[in-house]
Amino acid sequence: MVELQINTTQNVNINFIAASVGERILAYIIDWIIKIAYIVVMFQIVFNLLELDVVIDDMDGWSQRAIYFLLLLPVMFYSLVFETLLDGQTIGKRIMKIKVVKIDGYQASISDYLVRWFFRIVDLNMMSGVVALIAIVTSKKSQRLGDMTAGTSVITLKNNVNISHTILEELDDDYVPTYPNVIKLSDNDARIIKETYVRAKASRDYETLIKLRKKIIEVVEIKDFSSSDIEFIDTILKDYNYYTQGTSVRKSFNG
Repeated sequence: MVELQINTTQNVNINFIAASVGERILAYIIDWIIKIAYIVVMFQIVFNLLELDVVIDDMDGWSQRAIYFLLLLPVMFYSLVFETLLDGQTIGKRIMKIKVVKIDGYQASISDYLVRWFFRIVDLNMMSGVVALIAIVTSKKSQRLGDMTAGTSVITLKNNVNISHTILEELDDDYVPTYPNVIKLSDNDARIIKETYVRAKASRDYETLIKLRKKIIEVVEIKDFSSSDIEFIDTILKDYNYYTQGTSVRKSFNG
């Protein structure tokens, strides 16, 4: 088990567990089963159901290659499309509960997925994936060459998670928010804030709490508050949940 300590741009350390080689291989196999199933079904439709083989046979060589290329496009771009649409997961990764993340703590972008996809040529297609296997095993952050270039890694999502490990907060039905500007935060910001807050509070790391409070004030643009650092951050997290998870915010915005 490899633990990844990701240092964010806010100088906050977040710990993840890297996906094991076995998990990544199984996800890869599942994805290939899906690709093969697509190829079989598509060619059955084209050649048996629609009986287009006669038409294709009458085409010149370049036209035939173009037809086959178009049919195989979904297979070629499978990982790029799904990782982009499913926030770092293909169907295989989702089944195996693993995910691509940036090692700076932020959500990977389409350009990161594109780099990972391009390097599959070297990582997975050359020497039957041996290059990727060696890179993952020898890398301190369990990265294949595509991950190293894109600044990403693959983590497991199988850890036991309760509400204290997520951005969710338990709110009373009559909860009244204090800082509406918290909507400036993203889910990723809230996650970083909560993980840092929980860790610093448990270890009584008041210096980190002060830095975290100052950063929140700067980002959220809060001009005045009278509570302690712990109370302030706790309120920020609850307010964020109120405005992003609750139904009352939808009522206030919709009139």
